[in-house]
Amino acid sequence: MIRVLVADDEPLITAGIRTVLASAPDIEVVAEAGDGRTAVERAVSHRADVALLDIVMPVLDGLGAVDELRRRAPAVRCVLLTAFGAESHVLRALEYGAAGFVLKNCEPGELIRAVRAAHQGDAFLSPQVTRLLLGTIGAGRVGRRQEAAGRLARLTAREREVLGLVAEGLSNAQIARRLHMTEMTIKTYVSRVLAKLDCANRVQAALLSRDAGPHP
Repeated sequence: MIRVLVADDEPLITAGIRTVLASAPDIEVVAEAGDGRTAVERAVSHRADVALLDIVMPVLDGLGAVDELRRRAPAVRCVLLTAFGAESHVLRALEYGAAGFVLKNCEPGELIRAVRAAHQGDAFLSPQVTRLLLGTIGAGRVGRRQEAAGRLARLTAREREVLGLVAEGLSNAQIARRLHMTEMTIKTYVSRVLAKLDCANRVQAALLSRDAGPHP
């Protein structure tokens, strides 16, 4: 079972999320919280696998909770849930190490997929968020191109190929089929890429790849 903590300062939202997740046979909501500070404490005490956090919460917001959980319980995967679609929220969430970002108007199945993906070590972005990220390389990010390219230079040709497919949004299984390798081999490659690039998750690595621009 995937042990999930749900944190939102609106009880009605929390109840709705619990109902959605209860429909999945492999997911169990083990704790709830109405603010970020309590969310961190309960995620740790209840040994949650995934923390589903609203970005806007009292005491400590979702981003702060992600940052604290990264230090206190790095095994907990954090998925941020919000009504906002602002690019700045998305980028900050990913830079803080979030494993996913889902909008509150998403389909129920999307929320379940996000929790499962986070638990498996993958990252999940709702389609709306993905479209936002596809347009993130603008004037503010062009200045990072040289730094990103330098970091990608640490990778072997095969690792760069795998990273390119990660940046396309492919899962490990899809990459394995594309490159005619086993899924376990691809998982090993992704782990190496994340370590070499000093990225907390595959979405951070994908953004770095996009910053660097086209590469062989």
